Amino acid sequence: MHRLLAAALSALAGAALAVGAALGVVAALDTAPAQPNVPLVTFDRSGG
Repeated sequence: MHRLLAAALSALAGAALAVGAALGVVAALDTAPAQPNVPLVTFDRSGG
């Protein structure tokens, strides 16, 4: 029974750590400024 309890607590701790990491990544991405959508290469479309 002790091993089952230890396994369940380990799984619960792992799941909580994964959720916390995911929320941290989302929070970090939300605080980052939006990147401008500027093309690196442009082509002349004058037809000549």
